[in-house]
Amino acid sequence: MKTHIVRARAAAADFPRAEHLATRIAEVAADPVEVTAEVSAMIVNRIIDNAAVAAAALVRRPVTNARAQALAQPHAPRSDRSGATVFGLSPQRRVSPEWAAWTNGVAVRELDFHDTFLAAEYSHPGDNIPPILAVAQHTGRGGAALIRGLATGYEIQIDLVRGICLHEHKIDHVAHLGPSAAAGIGTLLGLDTETIYQAIGQTLHTTTATRQSRKGEISSWKAYAPAFAGKMAVEAVDRAMRGEGAPAPIWEGADGVIAWLLGGPDAEYQVSLPSPGEAKRAILDSYTKEHSAEYQSQAPIDLARRMRARIGDLDQIATIVLHTSHHTHVVIGTGSGDPQKFDPHASRETLDHSVPYIFAVALQDGSWHHERSYAPERARRADTVALWRKISTVEDPEWTRRYHATDPNEKAFGARAVVTLKSGETIVDELAVADAHPLGVRPFAREQYIAKFRTLAEGVIEPAEQDRFLDAVQRTPELAAGELDQLTFTVSPEVMGRAPQVREGIF
Repeated sequence: MKTHIVRARAAAADFPRAEHLATRIAEVAADPVEVTAEVSAMIVNRIIDNAAVAAAALVRRPVTNARAQALAQPHAPRSDRSGATVFGLSPQRRVSPEWAAWTNGVAVRELDFHDTFLAAEYSHPGDNIPPILAVAQHTGRGGAALIRGLATGYEIQIDLVRGICLHEHKIDHVAHLGPSAAAGIGTLLGLDTETIYQAIGQTLHTTTATRQSRKGEISSWKAYAPAFAGKMAVEAVDRAMRGEGAPAPIWEGADGVIAWLLGGPDAEYQVSLPSPGEAKRAILDSYTKEHSAEYQSQAPIDLARRMRARIGDLDQIATIVLHTSHHTHVVIGTGSGDPQKFDPHASRETLDHSVPYIFAVALQDGSWHHERSYAPERARRADTVALWRKISTVEDPEWTRRYHATDPNEKAFGARAVVTLKSGETIVDELAVADAHPLGVRPFAREQYIAKFRTLAEGVIEPAEQDRFLDAVQRTPELAAGELDQLTFTVSPEVMGRAPQVREGIF
């Protein structure tokens, strides 16, 4: 890996194009290095993971609306541009790739249930899959090209997340996703460095937004935001291929992202990217979720399940304090200052970002479910509300240090729970990583990804269609040009009929 120093530059500064971060990223994307077998296998796992969570979310309102918008767009296929598939629909029913990226992106993101990488910033790198796969299907590429494109998408997003903090400046994390998806599409299509450079700049320029989407009253836009970034990436690559340019230098310019949206003219960032000929392996540092909740809730859920027996009668709890990292405390804990995190009438999206709520329900139920645990009647149970309001978080410098550690054996997103009973007795336990984490007690491998898919697809996708999809996806590297339409799933009209009636819009 080669580390690049990235900072804002004065308008009159001598700053060659070759030194722009967008150029460095484009060079990585254009490098024809082979994908290792280990990375290829993990990409297959994440395609399975995305399909699993999309199946579980298929008839939820935000996904239904996104699908309706996509289907309303006219698409005129031609011999070499056949459109892209939409989760749930027949592979013969195609839409334009930017709209497939949109609707499939919302389906993947809706339940907050797919993969994650946390460092200086946080991310869900599986959000790269819908736009890159959509373009691959539309342009008739094969599995090997798709694998190469996805390896790039994961690599660039994770490298940016390691080096550039967005949330410190209240910028939403999808600002790293737009450029990574554009770079991945560039690799997929075998584009030259200049074209990818322009697409990266355009995408970053159009996908920077504040992180209010994850603060206060959190709405369905939390699921739409990454889908929007993927859609913008597809459109930006299209424009760049036609010869259109981007604001430059997009990160380092005097009026660029660093100068005005991030650390300002005196800030300096270090972004490490693969050297020429170096394999793109960043996906191996990411991890998926066993539970449908914000990633920093994964270990607390497992910790709560573990502590239930020791605590016994939950009515005897006086207080619970979760000692955790700064990020967990201020984003999903009481350090956020958000009263909505204790509101029984809050949206699912808000409850997903409330570790006091999540810890309370996991303690009571000894489990976590992507629908039942968020049901309005579940959140409003009197005993749950009472327990929920006894839970608080505090920052512990040691957990903060481990959150930012670069050593995988040190890096952790857990907490220490101090439960004080009405008697004055305290019960203490801690968990550094979730059970499903690569260093956890039950790390996810191919078997677990398939089991997650089977569980979430039950009652949604017919068993024979599940079998077909799993067979196809595990052959992704060998799929020939034009065969990537196999990487979707079809459901019955009866399942689609469960979708809510949606309001009519403009389209």
